Amino acid sequence: MENPHAERQNVLLQRIIKNADKCTEAILELNSCLEARLQRDQPPPFQTYIVLQGIIQADAHVKTAADLVTKYRKNVQYNLEATRSAAHTDA
Repeated sequence: MENPHAERQNVLLQRIIKNADKCTEAILELNSCLEARLQRDQPPPFQTYIVLQGIIQADAHVKTAADLVTKYRKNVQYNLEATRSAAHTDA
C-alpha cells in the first residue's frame, strides 16, 4: 500500500511546477517584449529605459527561482520513486 501523504505531496508539487513553468514562460515573453522595446530605433525616455531595465533584472531573479523549483521537484520525484521501490523490495 502506497503512502497517501507522499501521493498528495507529489500531486501538489506537480501543480506548483506547472504554475512555475507558466510563470517562467510569461516572464520570458515579457522580457523579450521589453528588450525589443529597448532596441527600437527611437529610444524611450531615460526614466522609461531605467524602469524597463529594472523589470528585466527582477525577472531574471524570478526565472532563477522557477528553475530552482523545477530542480527541486525533479529531486523530490526521484526520492519518492526510490523510496517506493525500496519499500516494495523490503516487503
